[in-house]
Amino acid sequence: MDDVLRPIYQERASNAHTLGVLIYEKKKRISPVTDNFDVILLIVVTEATDPWYVKHYQFGEKTAAMHIVEEKLLNHWIDTSSYRRALEWIMDGKVLFDRNEYIAQLKEQLEDFPTEKRQLKLAMEFAKLTRNYSEAKDLFSSKHYFDAYSKVLSSLHSLGRLSIIEHGYHPEVIVWNQIKQINPGVHKLYLELIQSKETIEKRVELMLIAIDFSLWKHAKLSASHLLDVMRSSDEAWSFGELKVHPSIQLYELDLSTMIDYLVDKDLIEVVHVETKGKSIFHRKYRVKE
Repeated sequence: MDDVLRPIYQERASNAHTLGVLIYEKKKRISPVTDNFDVILLIVVTEATDPWYVKHYQFGEKTAAMHIVEEKLLNHWIDTSSYRRALEWIMDGKVLFDRNEYIAQLKEQLEDFPTEKRQLKLAMEFAKLTRNYSEAKDLFSSKHYFDAYSKVLSSLHSLGRLSIIEHGYHPEVIVWNQIKQINPGVHKLYLELIQSKETIEKRVELMLIAIDFSLWKHAKLSASHLLDVMRSSDEAWSFGELKVHPSIQLYELDLSTMIDYLVDKDLIEVVHVETKGKSIFHRKYRVKE
């Protein structure tokens, strides 16, 4: 199939800004990985007018989508798992052009999943999990059981992804298949939630207990990225200082619930600093050793 598409990507490959070209072919009739296109052409460039340019093609009964992506944006997708399809294109795609072994090194990096990147992803997923869990509890206590159910389901997704990342893998688009193999316990919770004959209220109540237990089980490892940042200073941190720290910006939106959870579990302690106001204190945080 790459022979048919060669005229499309050949000109791009000769461009000095092009780092690599991959082709990924649809493996199933219904293919969320390719948005149901028969072929994906991924072209990685150092710079472009549009950081992500997409063009669709038809040839005979077949369809193709060409994605031209700046290296910076692609790295952001990889670091944040914000466009997991691209990870699968890279890992399982066929290399058509590779300048200075850029794609080969990228594949190797994804397979190795360096510790620092793994810790960042764990922190991002854990922060998201604390947010969903907190909202699920609030919705449950307010008797909004269907909304609580939705948040519990999102929490289980995050728990599953945490397990995958802890084992050194990147979460895929079809994530529950991975979870079933890596953490059957979380997969069993998922089945209990969606298949149980209990009322929605009872299902959510039981899941909140199970998620609370699992959260604590993952807490120290998953929060290590944040705790290491906090240990980099002898002084206690204000929330504002943590929020703008470059290493934390990828999970800043969920940082508040993450810190609240870690304070509640005694992994972070609150430090009160006097202000000019009587009986009013700045609230700062440091790791409880």
